[in-house]
Amino acid sequence: MVLIVLSLLLAGFTLSAPLTGLLAHLGQRIGALDTPGAKGHIKELRKIPNIGGVAIFWSVALPLGSALAFFFASPESAASWAPAIKPYLERAETTKFDWLVIVCGALAMHIMGLYDDRRALSAWPKLFLQLGVALGTTLFSDVRLLANDLAGLPGGEVLSIALTVAWIVVVVNAVNFIDNMDGLAAGISMIAAACFMSAAILTGQWFLASALALMVGALAGFLIWNIPPASIFMGDGGSLFVGYMLATLSARTVYVDSMHADYALGTAWYGVLMPLLVLAIPLYDGVYVTVWRVRRGKSPFVGGPEHISHRLVQLGLSKRRAVAVLWLLTAVTAMSGIGLGLMQPWQAALVGAQLFGIFLVMLVLETSVARIEPDAAPSVHVAEKSEPEKLGRDAP
Repeated sequence: MVLIVLSLLLAGFTLSAPLTGLLAHLGQRIGALDTPGAKGHIKELRKIPNIGGVAIFWSVALPLGSALAFFFASPESAASWAPAIKPYLERAETTKFDWLVIVCGALAMHIMGLYDDRRALSAWPKLFLQLGVALGTTLFSDVRLLANDLAGLPGGEVLSIALTVAWIVVVVNAVNFIDNMDGLAAGISMIAAACFMSAAILTGQWFLASALALMVGALAGFLIWNIPPASIFMGDGGSLFVGYMLATLSARTVYVDSMHADYALGTAWYGVLMPLLVLAIPLYDGVYVTVWRVRRGKSPFVGGPEHISHRLVQLGLSKRRAVAVLWLLTAVTAMSGIGLGLMQPWQAALVGAQLFGIFLVMLVLETSVARIEPDAAPSVHVAEKSEPEKLGRDAP
């Protein structure tokens, strides 16, 4: 099964890389270029297509949808094509409808993002649509956080659903927020997906590992064209889809099994916090930016140059180096998360202290820059490259 997972990683890359290049050329031809976004966004418009999310989506959805079609039509033929999956046919039969719900939810997020890239949805309708997709996914599939842990508590199922819906919406917007410099969101998401994939492989959760392998490959193929200076952007059509997949697939993964002492990811309860470590950097950025904007009476959904990537550039780093720094920080926190459930309590506490230290350093850097910048930024998009706009392509 490991070979199948790795072959799917290669398949995602093989589909994504040429398709992204084709879309970069096509986008220039048809004028599907970067747009100002919703009213109030501060961003530098560049004549670069923002339809790269189409390549990421189809590089994942096409193989995943084809596999689902096989399992719905003739599971035995799927086993004859790939004998290694034969022992897992029963599991495939019981979960195929869950996967269908996930794929439908992914399609809904992708279409919402594509529409937003062209027509600029306002913040609240966009948020309500995200909540609707997240709620539908949670109600009609087995995507549930802490379902077993909360099952015995009064209202435990409702709490699990609420936590899962919140998780999906938060991660979707965290990835969308971090998509503000060339290569940033795609690189961080690829690292996160690779860590989740590794966890799924270690625990034999092969269907999850396969979907995550497609994600890693698709993002790697897209990054060829998105590394600074980018030839194409993923747009909301990509970031909403990527965030949704990371959220739902991480919610389905079993990180702790206290009944089996040899479980690969461990038996300690705090192992369930692994997704928080893997996605720590985008989650931190989303929380910081939201709090910063709300404290100043601004909408948290109106973009501006308050993200950690912008702060690093303001401190003197080039955009390439700022992106590389955030990639490395993501790798550090994500790799710490994989073994969390195997650690002794004091070791897990050290990991928590390490994460707190990283956040503290980031907070000091951000607040240092915030003290010396003007208190108010322009509230509407302007065509000229004002000083804040020079810091990044997009500031959701």
